[in-house]
Parts: sequence; C-alpha cells; structure tokens
Amino acid sequence: MVHPILGLHHVTATVDDAQSDLNFCLDLLGMRLVKKTVNFDNHHVYHFYYGNERGTPGTIWTTFPYKGHGVRAGVKGAGQVVATSFSVPATSLGFWRDRLTSYGADVRDVTTRFGEEAVATVDPSGLWCELIGTGNDARTPWTGNGVDAAEAIRGLHSVTMTVRSAGPTLELMTGVLGYKVVNQERTRTRVAAGGDAPGHFIDIVEDPDAAAAFNGIGTVHHVAMAIATADEQAPLRQALLQMGVRVTHARDRCYFQSIYFREPGGVLFEVATRQPGFDVDEPLASLGRDLKLPPWEEPYRKQIEPGLDTVEY
Repeated sequence: MVHPILGLHHVTATVDDAQSDLNFCLDLLGMRLVKKTVNFDNHHVYHFYYGNERGTPGTIWTTFPYKGHGVRAGVKGAGQVVATSFSVPATSLGFWRDRLTSYGADVRDVTTRFGEEAVATVDPSGLWCELIGTGNDARTPWTGNGVDAAEAIRGLHSVTMTVRSAGPTLELMTGVLGYKVVNQERTRTRVAAGGDAPGHFIDIVEDPDAAAAFNGIGTVHHVAMAIATADEQAPLRQALLQMGVRVTHARDRCYFQSIYFREPGGVLFEVATRQPGFDVDEPLASLGRDLKLPPWEEPYRKQIEPGLDTVEY
C-alpha cells in the first residue's frame, strides 16, 4: 500500500554556535525564526525553527546548536542527507552571489542538475547549503533583513542524500511512501511526493565507495516528510512495522506529531503531521520571540533558561 506523503516537512541539522546560526539564517538568508524552543530530547540545547511567515511545512529548516556540549564535528557520507537546497527565483542568483560574498561566505556555482542553476555555500558550522533558482515556485516568501520578495527564499527545494545502494531506498520510497521518480542523471535519482515542484523533491545519490557518515556538528540529523494527519500516519507506521522496519511510536512535538525510522541506506527519516502548527502557543505576529517549552518541561523553566546561551536577533 502506498501512503500519502505530501512532500517535505522540515530538515534538521546539528550546528555549533547558537548566535552564529541565528545570524546566518536570519541576517543573511532572510528567513523568519518561527519557534525558539529546546531539543525535546535534551532541554539543555536550543531548537530553532526557521521558515516562512507561519513555518509552513516544506519551508522549515531547524537546528540544534550544540556548542560547548562535547559534540564532535560530523562526517558527511553514506547514510545521510549531505546537502540542503532552498528555492529562490531563478532571476535572483546574482543577488545571492553578491550577498553571500559580501557576508564573507564561501560561494560557488553548482553544476546544473536537471536544468537548474544554483549557488552553493557553507554555513558557519560546515553544512552544505544550496540556493536553487526556479521559475515555478508560487509559495509566498518571508521578506526582511535586506531581502525583498523578488529574491527571498520560498522554502525548501530539496535535499540530497547519499547511499551506497539506491535500489532498496527507492523501493521503500516508491512502494510505501508514495514517491515517484521524476528525473535521473548518472548516479543521481530525483523522487517527488505530493507534486513535481520545489518542496517535494528528494535527490538520492548512489555512491558505493562513500565513507560512512557520522552525525555531529555540521551535518544534517534527519529529513522530515509531511503527512496530513495522525490518522494517516498510524497506518503508515503499521505498514513499516510489518516490513520489519524499526519505527518509533508517535511522538508529540507540540507543533506536529512524528514517527522516526531509518531507510535501508541508513538515512534517518521522520514523517510529521501538518498540524497543529507553530501558532498553537503564541500569536502569529510574534512567532519566535519568546522561549517556548513543551508542557512537560514548563515546571523546570527556572532551571532550563539559565543554562541556555543568551542570544540576540
């Protein structure tokens, strides 16, 4: 049975310094901080969510700043998302080259893939990021910090994951998760779910000789796919269990409900519901301003807040 994945939900990475991460995502990339909370599995660490005005699924980039917590630098390789791509208007790539250069960031043009031009950079923690120019992304962007609507990031475009053997990964994604192969070029296969457009793509690169990935600072922790409701998530979980996939129980992430599992190539997948969204605990106009804690951590706020870095934005 094929289950109704709607596209990308979010991508989560492990980063170094909290302030540097905020500066890069807000002041340079021009995204909106839609939630400042803590890692629900480690309340000593922030969890930042960036996106468009509402943090609509498919626009969300999230980070765990682990500086000072003994986490080593990660290693990019097989069994991991190695690059995250954001969608921008094709006419804006010159703007982004100049902006990234003036910021002091590494900038390079990416070899055209599937007819798309892109600019690549590296964030302060070592994450590989791309800005892919497209003419078919109608999503309304968040604007500000010197980035106007004509240039602003529309949301996630795609992620690139590396596996040693693409066959089993494609079998799961097309046979169970509802993805379709929409393009192929040498060792890269692009699949899409919920639409053939930015925000719906995952690129699978097969590299039999790739070194094993190691999660740490400067690497993507997981990629999340969107599903409409918990009622649709539950049968997907059961199907995965029947296939012998080790999948977690549904976890309450306050802004969505999630299950987690590793696909055959080792990449950590999350399937997250679209609701209730980021305005469930603060007004839309002031998203991201205050530290929000899950209800089970709220009694410990006085102990948690002093242990978090002071940040400005």
